[in-house]
Amino acid sequence: MIINRKKVAFHTLGCKLNFAESSTISRSFPEGKFERVPANSKADIYIINTCSVTDTADKKCRQAIKKFINLSPQAFIAVVGCYAQLRPQEISSIPGVDLVLGTNEKFNIADYMTDLEKRQQVEIHSCNLSSSDSYNPSYSMGDRTRSFLKVQDGCDYGCSYCTIPLARGRSRNPEISSIIGEAQKIAEKGIKEIVLTGVNIGDFGKSTGESFAALLKELVKVQGIERFRISSIEPNLLTDELIEMAAMNEKILPHFHIPLQSGCNKILGLMRRRYTRDVFAARLKMVRGKLPLAGIGADVIVGFPGESVTDFEDTYSFLEEMPLSYLHVFTFSERPDTVAEKLPDKVSHREKEIRSKRLIALSKKKNIEFNKLNIGQTTNVLFERTRSEGLISGFTLNYIRVEYPWQSRLAGQVEKVKLESILPTGRMSVELIN
Repeated sequence: MIINRKKVAFHTLGCKLNFAESSTISRSFPEGKFERVPANSKADIYIINTCSVTDTADKKCRQAIKKFINLSPQAFIAVVGCYAQLRPQEISSIPGVDLVLGTNEKFNIADYMTDLEKRQQVEIHSCNLSSSDSYNPSYSMGDRTRSFLKVQDGCDYGCSYCTIPLARGRSRNPEISSIIGEAQKIAEKGIKEIVLTGVNIGDFGKSTGESFAALLKELVKVQGIERFRISSIEPNLLTDELIEMAAMNEKILPHFHIPLQSGCNKILGLMRRRYTRDVFAARLKMVRGKLPLAGIGADVIVGFPGESVTDFEDTYSFLEEMPLSYLHVFTFSERPDTVAEKLPDKVSHREKEIRSKRLIALSKKKNIEFNKLNIGQTTNVLFERTRSEGLISGFTLNYIRVEYPWQSRLAGQVEKVKLESILPTGRMSVELIN
């Protein structure tokens, strides 16, 4: 008997954690009944996993929803994730949406899709989060060269500008043994690198009385995985022990992405961050002392309410002095139901744009300086599986993107290279070392 399989497409917005969860959700659709197709093609079902970290993210979500409705007007449209958790009514007002699922409900999406007929009225399941929220294990598979492995969810920090605790609930994690089992499954697929993801991964252990350092000690024992990359970790949670471990164990990559958000202590206080800029500077000094060529990135928000010209210059000069490899620059975005929404002394849109451009220029300058330091270095690169304009690209241990003429045998492999020069794209050329 021939079964007419339904075509299902996934579109993911936002962070690495979302990609890990989308991949896991996609594996819950039986291959005998569903055929997974690219998001830009015609499908019977579109599942849009959303982000809501900024108003720009919300806008991109709405644009994606409308795009897929226009692409296949008769398709079943399911919108899930953070934006769906926080603003289900906004989504339900878009004609053509059939199903809206919140943070926890999205993992049971198959239970809500027994009937794939277009809905006369949008079906919404977006329950209030509680301290007893379940933990849904997730990892990406088959989507990219590396795998994103979720090790933690939720956040207890309550920063004044952030809605993530509202969208994902309290900080929680599974036991180390559970994560090791998932890492072993990833290794069995021949994947060489795992990126550890979560909302606040340095907070790992709250649910189980364990620690992030203890997790890393067990993960590096997993056979077949050559590289573990820490996606992002708060300055106050990047301990001496973690830095020492990265210096001593070649499986833990010398790459740290450390959210700063502001280089001005006054603004950090208004943001309700849990550290001062001196803590951030001390962490960078420790990393550079142990790992001189480590890649170090930082997130920075410009135009936070109350950020005067003097405050911004304070941040700029601080960042100029810091031994960073790159910056991720965000323009402050006012989020509903946050403390920052009600703060006085708003910064104008024009001024925010000026400040953002200055920091982006500083990031490019720092990235070139960092790449120059690495010219002539011998390192390992994990090459991607995709071909672009006759080239194959990949990342070094310390997160420098490199390019090389396409060779299919390199795809998905870790190769020893010598870094040669900086290309016009900002990437680096390499010489293969046999």
